[in-house]
Amino acid sequence: MVSLQHLDLSSTQLEGSIPETFGNNMTSLSYLDLSFSYLTGPIPNSLGNMSLLAHLNLRYNGFTGSIPESFANLETLTYLDLSGNMLNGSIQIIFENMTGTLTFLALGYSGLEGHIPKSFGEKMSVLAVLDLSYNRLRGSIPESFGNMVKLTYLSLEQNLLEGHIPEALGNMSILEHLDLTDNTLEGTNSRTSIVYVTLRFEQVWGNFPTFQASLGSNTLHLGNNNFTGGLPSSWKNCSSLVAFDVAENNLRGTIPSWIGESLTELAILVLRSNHFNGSIPLNICHLQSLQLLDLSVNHISGSLPMCIGNFTEMSKVGGMHATISYSISIPVPVTSATIFIKRDDKIEFVWKGILSEFGRTLGLVKSIDLSCNMLNGDIPSKITLLVGLVSLNLSRNNLSGHIPARIGNMRSLDFLDLSNNHLLGRIPQGLSLIDGMGVLNLSNNNLFGKIPTSSTSKLQSFDASAYMGNPGLCGDPLSNKCPGEELTTPPRFIEEAGNGEDTDKFISHGFYASMGIGYAVGFWGVLGTLIFNKSWRFSYLNFLNDFANWIHVFAAVRKAKFLRTLRGL
Repeated sequence: MVSLQHLDLSSTQLEGSIPETFGNNMTSLSYLDLSFSYLTGPIPNSLGNMSLLAHLNLRYNGFTGSIPESFANLETLTYLDLSGNMLNGSIQIIFENMTGTLTFLALGYSGLEGHIPKSFGEKMSVLAVLDLSYNRLRGSIPESFGNMVKLTYLSLEQNLLEGHIPEALGNMSILEHLDLTDNTLEGTNSRTSIVYVTLRFEQVWGNFPTFQASLGSNTLHLGNNNFTGGLPSSWKNCSSLVAFDVAENNLRGTIPSWIGESLTELAILVLRSNHFNGSIPLNICHLQSLQLLDLSVNHISGSLPMCIGNFTEMSKVGGMHATISYSISIPVPVTSATIFIKRDDKIEFVWKGILSEFGRTLGLVKSIDLSCNMLNGDIPSKITLLVGLVSLNLSRNNLSGHIPARIGNMRSLDFLDLSNNHLLGRIPQGLSLIDGMGVLNLSNNNLFGKIPTSSTSKLQSFDASAYMGNPGLCGDPLSNKCPGEELTTPPRFIEEAGNGEDTDKFISHGFYASMGIGYAVGFWGVLGTLIFNKSWRFSYLNFLNDFANWIHVFAAVRKAKFLRTLRGL
């Protein structure tokens, strides 16, 4: 065992604790992986005797306590992953026992608490990956983090951090992933190059960070904060952005035209719940990869762009990938290996009236939500070209005109809300052909006529509230029937016990007797008079002859007039 250099026992369901003498006879070991097992107890101090150890992975076990003091002797250690354990220690003590040679440090989900030491970034200046997520860390992010200029991945999400986001983060010129979710931080104007940024649910205050994105940047999540002002023009350099989410802030001004001009790779654009005004820029139609557009709950006015049918991805049924993912590759110096970190993007948006988070199925969602604005004019007919759309919400605007006649082409629709507008006319027959629709709301418009039916129609299966507020609508499921559909109730006779059969016979005999008498009187009352009264017969025949002549003359005059009109054209 003295000459053993590589030991991988990961995912082998090992149980129990590691013997204290475990590392005494493995002085040549450089790689040790015991991750994803059922090991418990403290991390043995003898691991610090492996003076050549470069890679140590104890991820997702049940280790308790803290990091042994002997770890400070591991001067060749570059990779340390202790995440997913129950260390329950102070990060200050763990920090004191760490070596400054680490390039990869993962301590997420470990129950760590306390303040991040102010000198953390000075000692760990060669770190490329730092994951301290899902712990109970307090205080502020140290300014010394700016010394970790080799960081490509930094995750501090789900802690109790507060204060300012250090401007020193702007020194991290190769940072690709920054996640500060679920803290209580304040914004800054850092300039850095980032692939994935998320500050969601943090209550970050102030103006937006002016991140100077690199060509590899592809996701930007800054929603659910208190950012003010407008979108920085410097973000137009994020030409590779795939997801752009700034929902639930206090942003104002118009939607920048550079979104459609420069961010041509966008698949997700979420500007929900801000204070944007003005019209939707026409060049937003250049976003041919767009599959999720959410501009709801703003003050956007004007008409819907006529080019809305240009969203090529929305015109395709289904999707190539269920998820929208990104990956980061990080070289490991000692082992000459490369670590690939892959994450599936997640987005929150309103689905069927409920704010929902989509991750693993995000790539399959194709949705437009422009509700709760001040849009006016007609719904463009070209919107029906988006046959892959599964959700369309245009409710609570000032839209007028008719529902597009070819809306039945949008067979993928599962959710359609056009309520609280000023739409008029009949409901298109094609709408009854969308047999997969789960939610429909056409209430509070000016629609009229019969609700369409067909052999496969689901329109009658929706609650009547989906059609309420349209006084001219009739038919199922509404209680008011269309003209000619009122059911006449036949007279009901109360039968007395014992004479039901006699009553039926009386009705039958009386009915047939009345028919016979009526026929005789009507037939002989007219024809009998004409047969036996000669003067009446001649008068009646002359009337029929005069009427036929009048019809012939009227038709001839109309024909001549029509021919003269054609010659004059």
